[in-house]
Amino acid sequence: MSKSVKKLVEETKDQGYTELDLCDKSLNTIADIPGLTQLRHLVRLTLSHNRITSLPESIGALENLEFLNVFNNHIEELPMSLGSLKKLRHFNAAVNRLSSLPRGLGTASGLEILDLTYNNLNDKSLPGNFSVMKQLRALYLGDNDFETLPSEIGELRNLQVLVLRDNDLIELPKALGNLSRLKELHLQNNRLTALPPELGKFKHHSCADSQNYMTQDGLCSG
Repeated sequence: MSKSVKKLVEETKDQGYTELDLCDKSLNTIADIPGLTQLRHLVRLTLSHNRITSLPESIGALENLEFLNVFNNHIEELPMSLGSLKKLRHFNAAVNRLSSLPRGLGTASGLEILDLTYNNLNDKSLPGNFSVMKQLRALYLGDNDFETLPSEIGELRNLQVLVLRDNDLIELPKALGNLSRLKELHLQNNRLTALPPELGKFKHHSCADSQNYMTQDGLCSG
């Protein structure tokens, strides 16, 4: 670990800064960064573009964290303690190596934006309590390995954006029709041959194939 990283953490602690940017610092782990998970005043933590393979359970101590960005790392699993981050609103874990999600993620009750693009997630990866995240407004699951989705996804009633492009989807659950606030449904590059009729009540302009996305405004774009 470089001296510059230690210095940034020390300055953040001494000055009471609410943001810490450790983007592209050649980090392999954050577990041994002195004092990092003691920065309980942190609101925004950026760890993108590193080589981090996991997040420590101690990250759950960052009780005021609202934005957590671990984009483009080598993370294979997430800690249960993410559920302790009750103020977390935006979590970007895109471009990693996740094949499953912890039940703890479902109890992150304040989460509004969850980006899991370009991982190794599939039908069995979502925790059983996934639908508890009632405040979720945008869910990005593109570039994964989903063939189907659980019907529980229809319980995310505040969802406005759902991105499912570049998967292996062969069908969609009827419960998607319960997402009355949905404005964008991205389905490009899947194996869909039909859409559930329940989606018709959103007054979409039906797209000819899954190379496009649908919006409630009747727009269709490639």
